[in-house]
Amino acid sequence: METPQALSAAAAGTCAPACAFPTIRSHGVRVLRSHAYDWLALLLLLAVEGLLNAVEPFHRFVGSGMMTDLRYPMKTNTVPAWAVPIVAVIGPMIIFTVVYIRRRNVYDLHHAVLGILFSVLITGVLTDAIKDAVGRPRPDFFWRCFPDGIPVYDNITTGVICNGIASVIKEGHKSFPSGHTSWSFAGLGFLSWYLAGKITVFDRRGHVAKLCVVILPLLVAAMIAISRVDDYWHHWQDVCAGGILGVVVASVCYLQFFPPPSHEKGSWPHAHFRYVTEREDVNRTRRVAEMSNDYSRAVIVSQGETEANTCRTLDAMEAGTQEMSNIPT
Repeated sequence: METPQALSAAAAGTCAPACAFPTIRSHGVRVLRSHAYDWLALLLLLAVEGLLNAVEPFHRFVGSGMMTDLRYPMKTNTVPAWAVPIVAVIGPMIIFTVVYIRRRNVYDLHHAVLGILFSVLITGVLTDAIKDAVGRPRPDFFWRCFPDGIPVYDNITTGVICNGIASVIKEGHKSFPSGHTSWSFAGLGFLSWYLAGKITVFDRRGHVAKLCVVILPLLVAAMIAISRVDDYWHHWQDVCAGGILGVVVASVCYLQFFPPPSHEKGSWPHAHFRYVTEREDVNRTRRVAEMSNDYSRAVIVSQGETEANTCRTLDAMEAGTQEMSNIPT
């Protein structure tokens, strides 16, 4: 049973070492079952994301007079598409796991993983939906459309008549917003929120080093965003919109599971404090029941002693009456 001091410390977000946090072994299955629908929703989002990638985007009109800003050279990605999930999702999950190993709180681990997955998948669905609907050409669209460098335009509309590879042209109509950027800010933005809560960056003690730790993931996301402009895969408006989208979704998803980092209970998820409250209620009920049982036992013992005393008194009175009757008159 936890002591009142340990429970109070847990409620304040700074649990004492003696406080028994719920672990994967003790509460893992329970936590997963209670969020089964959330995990199903993640699978649905993943399926929608795959469908949006397969859809042909809107082919926005591109005329000969628009090619001035679309003739940048085609370059390979400085940050490959496969590297973004590693940096923005797997990396933060490793940090979540390290925190769990040190603090042993399954609610914190589960909600951090669930929150960041929701953040990146919701962002991915929104990003690809907008990409397909807008169909903005990339800065290197000319070379995607005319790989031989010889442009061909419609004589009436002056619209481009592309002769490049269909898949390359399809990808060329997905400039706005930047997926690399939105995913990076969705995952690393969530990590920044998480670190801000764990190291209590807003404790008003003026430790600027804590702020640097929180800013570091955002800096990594910003560098990924800048690489998209440097590689001529996106216009600057694309990465700005992607960054805003990722940060907004990350903020909403984090606050769905955790209190704001500036809150006095900002170190742990909402579910942790519900768990602490439940434990306090159970312990309180148990103590009341024990006190009631002790009182009942005391009453029974008292009644037994009273009855015994009464019996002894009656026996004594009866014995005295018999002695009086035996005295000769």
